[in-house]
Amino acid sequence: MEKIPVGILGATGMVGQKYVRLLSDHPWFRVAYVAASPRSAGKPYSGAVAGRWHVDGSLNLSTDGGWGPGVGSLIVEDANDVSKALAARNGGRCSFVFSALEMGKEDIKNLEEAYAAAGIPVVSNASAHRWTGDVPMLIAEVNPHHADIIPLQRKNRGWDKGFIVVKPNCSIQSYTTPLWALIWEGYEIKRLSVTTMQAVSGAGYPGVPSWDMIDNLVPYIGGEEEKSEQEPLKIFGSIGDGAFINAAEPKISAHCNRVPVSDGHTACVSLEFGAKKPSIDEVKRIWADFRALPQEENFPTAPLRPIILREEADRPQPRKDRDAGGGMAVTVGRIRPCPVFDLRFTGLSHNTVRGAAGGGILNAELLTYKGYLS
Repeated sequence: MEKIPVGILGATGMVGQKYVRLLSDHPWFRVAYVAASPRSAGKPYSGAVAGRWHVDGSLNLSTDGGWGPGVGSLIVEDANDVSKALAARNGGRCSFVFSALEMGKEDIKNLEEAYAAAGIPVVSNASAHRWTGDVPMLIAEVNPHHADIIPLQRKNRGWDKGFIVVKPNCSIQSYTTPLWALIWEGYEIKRLSVTTMQAVSGAGYPGVPSWDMIDNLVPYIGGEEEKSEQEPLKIFGSIGDGAFINAAEPKISAHCNRVPVSDGHTACVSLEFGAKKPSIDEVKRIWADFRALPQEENFPTAPLRPIILREEADRPQPRKDRDAGGGMAVTVGRIRPCPVFDLRFTGLSHNTVRGAAGGGILNAELLTYKGYLS
């Protein structure tokens, strides 16, 4: 399979850098176009990130898997200039773009639409289009069928080849897939209470000042509780007349906290079922057996086990479990009865892999499998 050339918008930021790192040896995609703010435009990528390369591993300056110059040698373009990406697309250097843009929400919304209108598909990490009615918000193992709205999205907008797909907020990744596995098995979830303990990397760079985090916990993250309570309902919803219809349940109450952990978002969840209630052993079986993607083993970024069950009394822990499944699996543990609701558990996911660039790459793999990207 010849690798598909891809672009990264916001390539010099933390999420953009994570895309560059994770795509460095990807068997399907190769980074051939990078774009960022005007202050980075015109510089080689290596120069644009010099002194602020914040992800694990060094930047590959010489090769990207056999195709021409490495990412470090690519000249950064102005992400606001869609014509540059269109010229790259017409030149065979940018089939679609990953959006890791860092600017105002309305600016991101308008710019992503401009790329899609120009015929360039956008696979986005940004929140700007999460509540746009005809834009799918994908967790590949949970709602891959939501990608089926893409032809309707194109028809609604008068777009030919372009479209927009987004991924959800990182705060919900550690519990949405386990919830879906139970719903998939026929168990109705009525209500849940979730308390998240979110890593400092979720705030980006420079993020939260060290003075605020050392020997401390911050019980507020702007907008996170609303996202945690609302986004699962779109993901669990259905495609209606040209737009998504949110699920009515579960009702979610969220408390979101910033904690002094580098990577890995943890969620403590208590949930209430409908009339049909599974046993603890049944819940464990469902999570251990859960598989979702067709030919899952052929998706390069997909974990072979989307949900990893830990039986130890003190797991999952961010430092020990965040890299499970290449950082793409959800690790669950402490599964036990709840004296107020029915069931409680702890979930953990890697916020900058599963919750950010890795989740976007897996969405692109799913879209490629479905024939929307080539």
